Amino acid sequence: MCRGYLLRPVFIPIYQRITSFLRDLGEVSLLGAEVVRSFRLNRPSWKDFVYQLHFIGVKSQSVVITTGAATGMVLCAQTYFQFHKVKMDTATGAVVSVGMSSELGPVLAALMLTGRVGAAMAAELGTMKVTEQIDALRTLAAHPVDTLVVPRLLALLVSAPLLTAEAILVGITASWLIGVKLLGIDSAYYLVNMNRYTIPEDVFNGLVKSVVFGVIIAMVSCNKGLTCRGGAEGVGRATTEAVVIASISILVTNFFLTLFLARLIKG
Repeated sequence: MCRGYLLRPVFIPIYQRITSFLRDLGEVSLLGAEVVRSFRLNRPSWKDFVYQLHFIGVKSQSVVITTGAATGMVLCAQTYFQFHKVKMDTATGAVVSVGMSSELGPVLAALMLTGRVGAAMAAELGTMKVTEQIDALRTLAAHPVDTLVVPRLLALLVSAPLLTAEAILVGITASWLIGVKLLGIDSAYYLVNMNRYTIPEDVFNGLVKSVVFGVIIAMVSCNKGLTCRGGAEGVGRATTEAVVIASISILVTNFFLTLFLARLIKG
């Protein structure tokens, strides 16, 4: 009796987390079904789409460029320090190029978008929810998914691959500057090895991942905003949950996408 009583507080949080995960998964699935239905039956508002494209794509460039440049420089330096021990300095460019194209570029760009755009989406929609603005839209025969979710999703589908490509390009360029100008690697060998070992499929994998990550950010953030409850405290909680859940989903999804895309290319 005593042992079972002591174990009960341990299992209760686990049970609550599992039920919370299943509930969130169901809500996101239902929201996804409504989005698909909206695409089939309604034409999206291009004015809202252009506004969200500017907010998500244009205004996120500084964050993504900084992240891509910093990642490329650090990866180049760390790779050089290890490769220099075995006299493989010129292979540094190949490692940085492949790593930025297929893994680091899309993942880090998505995480930056989650922190900036995902949090803003959840906070904005959550504020509209607790102030009953979404209920007002329903009374005006404007479906919240059509007017609030679809433009944001479309903007992320367009912006995420472009921002990822920008992060990859800036990261590789920054790594070249550090490797050649600061570390003294021969520029010709650096570029030749980078071009030899970086295949188009690496860039394709990164862009495919960015599209999937964009969908995750939009769906999770919008769902948390639309289901927000509890006033100002609820908005803060929804924003935090949106960033955490989207970030973890991106990291987990990246692993399975890497395996799937590698097998797809080989097969």
